[in-house]
Amino acid sequence: MSFDNLLIADDGAIRSITINRPDKLNALNGQTIAELHQAFAEARTEESVRVIILAGAGPKAFVAGADISELDTATPVQMRDLSRAGQDMMRLVETLGKPVIARIQGFALGGGMELAMACSLRIASDQARMGQPEINLGLLPGFGGTQRLVRLCGRSAALELCLLGTPIKAQRAHELGLVQQVVAAESLDETVNAVAQQLARSAPHALRGILDAIIIGADAPLEVGLSYETQAFGLCAASEDKAEGTRAFLEKRKPEFKGR
Repeated sequence: MSFDNLLIADDGAIRSITINRPDKLNALNGQTIAELHQAFAEARTEESVRVIILAGAGPKAFVAGADISELDTATPVQMRDLSRAGQDMMRLVETLGKPVIARIQGFALGGGMELAMACSLRIASDQARMGQPEINLGLLPGFGGTQRLVRLCGRSAALELCLLGTPIKAQRAHELGLVQQVVAAESLDETVNAVAQQLARSAPHALRGILDAIIIGADAPLEVGLSYETQAFGLCAASEDKAEGTRAFLEKRKPEFKGR
């Protein structure tokens, strides 16, 4: 499927999805949200795709936020529907069952930070700026920002970022646990690609088991999470990849996982 606001490219088992609205700093309007939902739905069902890199076009922004020109004229019902559409899309990203890496350069504000938080891993340029500035528009985060931020960084950081609305530098985001790595701008692509290649070589069933156990278990009682982990562990043990992994270890060679 072709998209107006996205660029899709494959490199082996790695799919890159790039939001391509650099003149709008890759702001999320309704059409872009719908296209992202479709693009991730397709990536979820394609067995050849093991890892997704999510990026924004141009040097200035990952995603600078929601499209304010669209919000300015939206009715309350339209705002509610936009919030639901954004939350549904980001929940799909979060529960995709395949690792999604956010490549963050420039601004990741509002909906952009919310989209990044829905990804499995976040790698930022040292020039990145992140924040939830919705308070300055008389709004609050509407794409899951209040909920994912408190889960990722705790209540104190969530209150600080949402109440004050002041963007933070990449290093501060790293200190809060909002991003896993901060690298020099010129090293961003190299670092993101290296992580993606490592994940692409991993066993897909094990990757999915880890993602599901952590994401689902984090919102469940400990006993439920442990039970889910046990079931995923048993399913992986029945796979050809598990047999390949243990055999490769004993034979002192690198495993070749086939996703079976």
